[in-house]
Amino acid sequence: MKTLIEIHAIQNFAPSNLNRDDTGAPKDAMFGGSRRARVSSQCLKRAIRQRFNEMVERGLLDPDTMASRTKRVLDPIVSILVSKGRGELEAEEKTKLALASIKLTVKDDGKTEYLLFLGKNEIHEVARIIDEKWTGIIASTLDEEGKSGKAKKDAAKAADPELKKALEKILNGGKALDVALFGRMLADMPEKNQDAACQVAHAISTHSVEREFDFYTAVDDLKPEDTAGADMMGTIEFSSACFYRYAVLDWEKLLGNLQGDTELAMTGLKAFLEGFVVSEPTGKQNSFAAHNPPEFVAISVSHDMAPCSLANAFERPVRANKNEPLTFSSATKLIEKGMALNSAYGQDRKTIVLNIAGAKLEGYGKAVGSLKDLLSGVCASIKE
Repeated sequence: MKTLIEIHAIQNFAPSNLNRDDTGAPKDAMFGGSRRARVSSQCLKRAIRQRFNEMVERGLLDPDTMASRTKRVLDPIVSILVSKGRGELEAEEKTKLALASIKLTVKDDGKTEYLLFLGKNEIHEVARIIDEKWTGIIASTLDEEGKSGKAKKDAAKAADPELKKALEKILNGGKALDVALFGRMLADMPEKNQDAACQVAHAISTHSVEREFDFYTAVDDLKPEDTAGADMMGTIEFSSACFYRYAVLDWEKLLGNLQGDTELAMTGLKAFLEGFVVSEPTGKQNSFAAHNPPEFVAISVSHDMAPCSLANAFERPVRANKNEPLTFSSATKLIEKGMALNSAYGQDRKTIVLNIAGAKLEGYGKAVGSLKDLLSGVCASIKE
């Protein structure tokens, strides 16, 4: 049985520039024939991962269940080896060779060729294996100048087969929640790739949007009183938009990525859903302070059904109405589309709704009064 958890949110942001393109302008997209504001899925996922870090700091998540996306994996491994009594220079050299034996080359600047997404448990296990196999990791693969340019090929050939086997075995995701949720790709070790348990859509505005410009100036506080004029000036593009946001999570995939640990998977599910609702992109927030939580959140749990985004509820842009808030109109459109699709395809989804916008549910789902109740209801539905 395949269990999907789908989350739909309506979130109205005040003037802001949450996610910029290469020119510094707010990202946008054409949808339904009109220009829409957009926040990329990468930006949203980054915000969720940052929320995880906050939860770790508050003691709500175990730091050992987190991962790091970095080119600087050499540094933490060497630090662990040094704490075990190994010399720093030798530890650095042997770590480079050990990683090269599994085709993860560390360049002369101490960075890997590309970003590695590794769980903290995986990093600790790599250090443990290097420490155990210490004498078998021979530095003869370095070239005459002491550089590791040929280490990738030479180390793979000359390495202790047991070392290579041990290192490959522990690269299994390390039961890291963020790796399990968002997946990873290791270009040189495709067999160690991990498919993401969740998919996050680009957020788009439910209505058409036009960019605006903020012209700003700054004055030198210490300039003479008889000197007029600004000492700096510029412009920032911004927009204001009511976004539709969507994500879907495959429960069985999450459970598999976490090696069957149901309790940890439930923790990850709850953290992801909370992060999706609460986290915000940080772009230009010091300039705009657009901290506006979602006013409508619907989470559905279904079994053996295809995922179903409700973005087409807004194919025809919602229009501002002086008698109805934009969030209310958008939530109403979402409910209508959701019920129509459920009816047309005979879909039976258990839906729980946090409805601050005050839209009429018309039987679309069960209303709850708080985020806490929303998350508890979803987790209870998974256990049924």
